[in-house]
Amino acid sequence: MSIFEYNGSALIAMVGKNCFAIASDRRLGVQLQTIATDFQRIYKVHDKLFLGLSGLATDAQTLYQRLVFKHKLYQLREERDMKPETFASLVSALLYEKRFGPYFCQPVIAGLGDEDKPFICTMDSIGAKELAKDFVVAGTASESLYGACESMFKPDMESEELFETVSQALLSSVDRDCLSGWGGHVYVVTPTEIRERILKGRMD
Repeated sequence: MSIFEYNGSALIAMVGKNCFAIASDRRLGVQLQTIATDFQRIYKVHDKLFLGLSGLATDAQTLYQRLVFKHKLYQLREERDMKPETFASLVSALLYEKRFGPYFCQPVIAGLGDEDKPFICTMDSIGAKELAKDFVVAGTASESLYGACESMFKPDMESEELFETVSQALLSSVDRDCLSGWGGHVYVVTPTEIRERILKGRMD
C-alpha cells in the first residue's frame, strides 16, 4: 500500500458560473481500520480561497499550518488577501522545496480570483501544478471521481446545481473505494456567500 493511501481520502473541486464547489469525504482510517468519521480535509484560507489536502493526514495538518503562517505574513506585509493563483504558486514552491523528503499530500486549491473568476488547481507531492477549467480530483477515490465528474459536469452551473452535481459525484465515487467515504463535506462559494453542507453517505 502506498503511503498516500494510508489514511484514505477523496477530494473534488468544480467550477460553476462565478462560483466553485470543493468537497471531501470524512473518513480517517489507518489502512482498512476506520479511526474517525468527522475528519476535516478542507481548510478555509480566506473567504474566497479554500484548500483541500488529500494524502497522509499528519503531513496534511503540518502543511496546512505552514501555509497559514505564510499567508498571515503575506497579509501583514501586503495588507490584502492572497489571490488563488499566487497561493497555488506558494503551495507549489513549498512542496518543491521539500522534494527530497516530500510532504505526502496532494493539494487541491479552489478560489475566486479577479472579477470573481473561479480558479481550481491540484498538484502532486512535489508541487507540479495541474490547472483545469472544469474540475480537479485527488485522493484514493480519484479514479472513480474522474469518471463521475466527466459524466456529470456541464459548464456555467448555478450554485445550487453545482452543489447537487458535486455531491452526487462524491457520494457515488466513494462507494467504489473502501478507503474513503463515511459521508461528505461540501463548500459552495459564491462572491457573496459561503455555503457549507454535511452529506450523509453509506456508513460501511
